Amino acid sequence: MLLVGFFSLLLLADGATSEGNCTYQDILNHLHFKDDYSPFYMSRPVKDHKSATVVNLDLRIYAILQVKEKEQIFVPYVWITMWWKNDYTSWDPEEFCGIEFMSIPTGLMWKPDVTVVEMTERDKVAPSPYLTITHRGNIEITNDQVLTSTCRMQVYKFPFDIQSCHLTFKSFIHTDKEIKLLPYLDSSNATKDSSEVMRIQSEWLFINMAVTSKTADLYGFNQSLVVYTINMKRRSALYIVNFILPILFLLCLDLASFLVSDSGGEKLGFKVTVLLAVTVMQLILNEILPSSSNRIPLIAVYCIGVFTLMMLSLLETVLVMHLIGKDSAPRDKETEKDRNREGKREFNKLIHLTCYRDVFPGESPTEVLPVAKKDSTSRLREESTVSDELREVMKTLTLLLDSRKEEQAPGYWTGVAQKINKAFSIFYVTAASLFLLFMVIKWNYDGN
Repeated sequence: MLLVGFFSLLLLADGATSEGNCTYQDILNHLHFKDDYSPFYMSRPVKDHKSATVVNLDLRIYAILQVKEKEQIFVPYVWITMWWKNDYTSWDPEEFCGIEFMSIPTGLMWKPDVTVVEMTERDKVAPSPYLTITHRGNIEITNDQVLTSTCRMQVYKFPFDIQSCHLTFKSFIHTDKEIKLLPYLDSSNATKDSSEVMRIQSEWLFINMAVTSKTADLYGFNQSLVVYTINMKRRSALYIVNFILPILFLLCLDLASFLVSDSGGEKLGFKVTVLLAVTVMQLILNEILPSSSNRIPLIAVYCIGVFTLMMLSLLETVLVMHLIGKDSAPRDKETEKDRNREGKREFNKLIHLTCYRDVFPGESPTEVLPVAKKDSTSRLREESTVSDELREVMKTLTLLLDSRKEEQAPGYWTGVAQKINKAFSIFYVTAASLFLLFMVIKWNYDGN
């Protein structure tokens, strides 16, 4: 009976203890969190200072907010999860009504000083105020953050470029013997998780994310690093429609200008206008691309090539117009003199014939009348002859006036200009075709 009573009292005591330890505060009291000098936040929570704290790291990209080529800045919105082992925060769930984890303010626990090497601006949003501890002593903290980081842009194949931006995580002051960073997921799983949660990609298409861990010598001591490399491809359709195709259309207009006559100044003005349009496109491109690129971007080569072809076409037009003007100026001058001389001769002849029919000076109409009656037959014959000569003179003057309106036959320099124009047209079409083929090959097959 005494033995039975003893076990009954023991069970009642255990039940009271179990019922009395069912709150989070009981766990905190058990872990001595009310002690101001507890090891939870004062120092790295290890019982052996020679052992390293292993920090597991997981990164997921929720959105690609902005990529600034000019400033070479990459702005993603990421979720960062870290967890590590604390040697002083473990308990038996059976002693605390099955409680296996709980959340406490982040200020009560020691946290690894993990930072991003490429970060240039801290997120203005406050970090998560709570972290989670488990009965096995694992500490987990999750933060969502807008990372403003540097990224060296390779814009050689713009706008068909693929960019790779790095996010390097490391401890701020601890060596690899104190804190060791390890990625939780490999590259394929990290890419899959990020693709599932990705919401915004702006003009960029997320390709994959490569994860590597290494130890590097930084500032004179070794540190553990975890590097996430985000690979993304630019959506080029908008740049093709708004930039590449308009320049190509301007080149086609310049090709079509060879069908315009060189005799007037319309062709020259048209070519100058097209050349200025390409110059405006180059100014717009200069506002997009960074000036620190090691290689000249292909889009700049494309603009410069088209600009060069149009400039050569403009110079050829100036040369052809100069030759045509050189050939026509002397001929116009000589022809004008000959026509004026011939016209003057015919005009004098017309005056002479007209004067022949007039009344002689000093004679009155009454004196002329008898003479006309006496010689009526011979007078009629002479008037008929004068009328015929007058008609011939008028016909000659009419032909002279009509000949002024006729186009002159091409001279020597005009023929040379026509040959130059034909040869340059063939050269221009060939050079433009080869240049465009070269650009297509470089954009499609040349590496970054």
